[in-house]
Amino acid sequence: MRRLSRHVGITVLFSILTVLLVVVSLDVMSAIIDGVGDIKGDFSFAEVVVYVLTTLPGRLYQNIPFAALIGCLIGLGSLASNSELVVMRASGVSLLRIVSFVLKPVIAFIVVGVLLGEFAVPYTDQLAEGRKALLQGRQDNMASASGLWNREGQEFVHVNVILPNGQLYGVFRYRFDDQREVEQVSFAERASYHDSYWQESDVVTTRFEDDRAVTEQTSSRRWYSGLSPDLLRLVLMEPESLPIIDLFHYANYLQDQGQSAGKHWLAFWGKLLQPLTTVGLVLIAVSFVFGPLREATMGFRIFAGVVVGIVFSTSQQMLGPASLVYGFSPLWAVLVPIAVSVVIGALLLRRAA
Repeated sequence: MRRLSRHVGITVLFSILTVLLVVVSLDVMSAIIDGVGDIKGDFSFAEVVVYVLTTLPGRLYQNIPFAALIGCLIGLGSLASNSELVVMRASGVSLLRIVSFVLKPVIAFIVVGVLLGEFAVPYTDQLAEGRKALLQGRQDNMASASGLWNREGQEFVHVNVILPNGQLYGVFRYRFDDQREVEQVSFAERASYHDSYWQESDVVTTRFEDDRAVTEQTSSRRWYSGLSPDLLRLVLMEPESLPIIDLFHYANYLQDQGQSAGKHWLAFWGKLLQPLTTVGLVLIAVSFVFGPLREATMGFRIFAGVVVGIVFSTSQQMLGPASLVYGFSPLWAVLVPIAVSVVIGALLLRRAA
């Protein structure tokens, strides 16, 4: 039985790896083509390629459930085409045991996906976005459409580029008096975090005194602020790129402050339940091979898997924004498609048994 389990597991494993390689390769090529329109300043075509490759962990993480679905269809389909599944069933191997054979390599991919999502993706996505902004020259461009705005007391701060090592580029600070008039404006080319303060470099400060403006330049200056690199990362990065624990704490923080946390709760439940998403899609794949697609060709199985994947992804993409608009829990937006997949897969497997 152990040899049989190894044979099924290796077949499914290599099928999922092959599909993941193909899907991610197509995703990478598509991203490179789309990135050509972002070429600006020092952000050349070569840097577009570097940017896309830096975001590779995130692309792997996002495509694991779909690759597991198609890979299981191909792997089990090849075993079915060679009548190996028929021999297994005739030898007394239960359908549930075969499902357990399939789930072993799938669990390995789930573990890899969780590790990528928690440790690799937050760093690589921030590094890619920060490096892209730096090469495009956004550190010298005070544009409200990019970067980060923050208010501390009477001071408004705008940061153009944030790198994961705690480096800021293009730091604009606007200080207002009690009459809401601009009192001082400063610009620092760089700022690095040291314990409880930021060390600004190449600073230009303009103070408004009576009817004149006084400008001075300093090579270095300390900036004491409640902002930290971790807090900046939470505010600036897309929710989908944050670790689960950070999403949980930041969503609760936003709720305590009376702000909307729907997007962060949606990303939280999506990442937390992604293992169940993968398992649900795998159950669909297994039930198809033993049920409706038992006699189908390999091409038709792949086509059916792609259709199921598109329907599943579209349903989650529709329910997610709907939960934000209509106010129902983002948990249901993520959980309903998973539950439907599990129920359909279980019913088809029960009928096949």
